[in-house]
Amino acid sequence: MYTIKLDSMKIGGGNPLVLIAGPCVIEEEDLVLSTAEKIKGITSKFDMPFIFKSSFLKDNRSSSSSYQGPGLEKGLKILEKVKKETGVPVLSDVHYQSQVKAAAEVLDVIQIPAYLSMQTSLTVAAARTGKVINVKKGQFLHPEDVKNIIGKIEAEGNKNIILTERGACFGYRNLVVDMRSFQIMRSFGYPVVFDPTHSIRIYGISSSDSRGGAPHFVPGLSRAAVAAGIDVIFIETHPDCKNALCDAASMWPLDLLEPLLRQLVEIDKLRRSQEDVFIKI
Repeated sequence: MYTIKLDSMKIGGGNPLVLIAGPCVIEEEDLVLSTAEKIKGITSKFDMPFIFKSSFLKDNRSSSSSYQGPGLEKGLKILEKVKKETGVPVLSDVHYQSQVKAAAEVLDVIQIPAYLSMQTSLTVAAARTGKVINVKKGQFLHPEDVKNIIGKIEAEGNKNIILTERGACFGYRNLVVDMRSFQIMRSFGYPVVFDPTHSIRIYGISSSDSRGGAPHFVPGLSRAAVAAGIDVIFIETHPDCKNALCDAASMWPLDLLEPLLRQLVEIDKLRRSQEDVFIKI
């Protein structure tokens, strides 16, 4: 497996579990900065590598009147400030080719959204930046189909790739997490990420409606995924989930992040220490 290097951070290749975390969408600058600082403080207790995530734009909202974020220019300025003040690498998603150049000047990881994971022009433009590319597997794709997306990125000379599972379609509105997906995608040679906070969204219901998510499933799914062999855990978190401007019903409460990570780090250590037992199967 490739080990993806991000400054001093190493992702995959038997290295410790990495965290990607932050509010779904950039809200007030103070909230973003304080959240990043708090997550950094938590991860430092476990020596856990941390990448801050928040979107400058969410273009797949269910209503045109829903909060979509501050936009490209203002959002990137806030993320740049997060990098400067915390020293933590930052990740956000791009929706259009026109966003890629500016995003690459600030972001350490460029994310291809699940809904757009098969958009060739967007993927190629992101790949050409040479940045680490996080491909969120579309919920409509078989994990083996991710090979096609990998091929598009590799064709541009970029092998800085991580792959995110966020659930697969299971009837209307619901997603299901197939734990086999992690092993299948890891077989392609790149680190695999699991995003439990999107896998428990109930799509079609507003994210501000309490029925729009089932966050009580996040711990169990996360523990299972780490045991199954993921390299990165992706958790959208917020200090006041009920009043969050996006994905209020599915984000994980910031004040519960530390005990969850404590469990996940211990499971990861155990799994990595025993992984070679099953290597011949």
